[in-house]
Amino acid sequence: MSNLEQKLEAVEKRFDEITAELGKPEVVSDPARIRSLAKVRSELEPVVDQYRQLKITKSQREETREMLAEADEEELKALAQEELARLEQELERLTQEIRLHLLPKDPNDERNVVLEIRAGTGGDEAALFAQEIFRMYTQYAEQQGWKVQIMNVNDTGIGGIKEVVALIEGKGAYSRLKYESGVHRVQRVPATEASGRIHTSAVTVAVLPEADDVEVAIDPKEIRIDTYCSSGPGGQSVNTTYSAVRITHEPTGLVVTCQDEKSQIKNKAKAMRVLRSRLYDLARKEQQDQIASERRGQIGSGDRSEKIRTYNFREGRVTDHRIHLTLHQLNAILDGNLDRVIDSLVTHYQTEKLKEAEATVSS
Repeated sequence: MSNLEQKLEAVEKRFDEITAELGKPEVVSDPARIRSLAKVRSELEPVVDQYRQLKITKSQREETREMLAEADEEELKALAQEELARLEQELERLTQEIRLHLLPKDPNDERNVVLEIRAGTGGDEAALFAQEIFRMYTQYAEQQGWKVQIMNVNDTGIGGIKEVVALIEGKGAYSRLKYESGVHRVQRVPATEASGRIHTSAVTVAVLPEADDVEVAIDPKEIRIDTYCSSGPGGQSVNTTYSAVRITHEPTGLVVTCQDEKSQIKNKAKAMRVLRSRLYDLARKEQQDQIASERRGQIGSGDRSEKIRTYNFREGRVTDHRIHLTLHQLNAILDGNLDRVIDSLVTHYQTEKLKEAEATVSS
C-alpha cells in the first residue's frame, strides 16, 4: 500500500469514527461538541467521497483488465481497451484531486477580507482606474453573496479614488481574493488626452485577512487616537462634529483613518478592525519572509511590489503575468466576472504547492 493510500485509509477511518460519534446520545445533547465534530466531518467528507470513488474505479479497472484478457472477439477487445483508457484517465484525475485536497489548508481562507486600493502612478487617470477596480471587486462580492462595507475613502471629486479601504464579509472571501494583492496596471487613452496617446497608470491592491480580537493584542498605551471633522459626503454633521478618527500605532508607525460613519464610536471600532488586520498581516508577512529566506526558489512570494496584471483597453484584454493568462474579456472582468481568472490562479498555486510537497517527500 502506498503512502497516499495509507493516509486515505486513516482519513476514511477517522470520518467513520466521527460519523458514529455524532449519533451517540451524549454527543447529541452537547451542541458545542456537535458543532466541532460536524466541522471536522465536513472537511473530511470531500476527500472520503473521492477516495471511495477511487476504490470503485480501481475495481472497475481490474474487471476491465480481466475482460480484456478473456475476450476472443476483436470488437470486444477494442471496447475493453477503450474503457480501460477511460478508467486510467479517471484514476489520474481522482488521484490529483485527492492530493490537492490533502494539502495543508491556509488557516486564513475562511476569513473576511480588508481590501485596500490606492491610486499609484498616473495622477487622475490612476484615481479613475482605482474607482473601476473597486467597483470590479464590489460587483464580484455581490455575485458571491458577500457584504461590502466601506471603512474609509478618499476621492478626487471627479469620480476617482485616491484610496479606499473596505471590509468584505463572507464565507471564503480570503480564499478567493488572496491572490489579488499587487500592482494592477491599465493601458488606455485617457478621456482628457487630445492626441489619442495611450497612457499607462497603476493601482495597488492589498488583500488582508481580517484578524480576530484574540489574535492581535493591541496595547492601548501604544496607540494614539486623534479625532477631527469629517470631509466629503455625510450630511449636516460633516465639518461640524469630530466624528472622524485617526489611529496611529506608534511601534510600527501604521496609521488608520475612518470617517465613513457619523458616529465617532463606530468610526473608532472600524478603524481598530483595520489596524488589527494590518498588524496581523505584518506579523504573517514577517514569518513568511523568514521562511522564504530559508527556502530558495520559493514560488509565489506575494510581494505587493510586483506587477501582477495588465488591463489593456485598446485590445480589450486582461493579462495576468504570474500565470501568463490572457483573456479578451475586459468589460466582463471589470463588471466583476472574475471567476475564470481566480480559478486559474487557485489551480496554479495549488499545483505549485503540490509539486513542492512531493519534492519534500521524495528528498
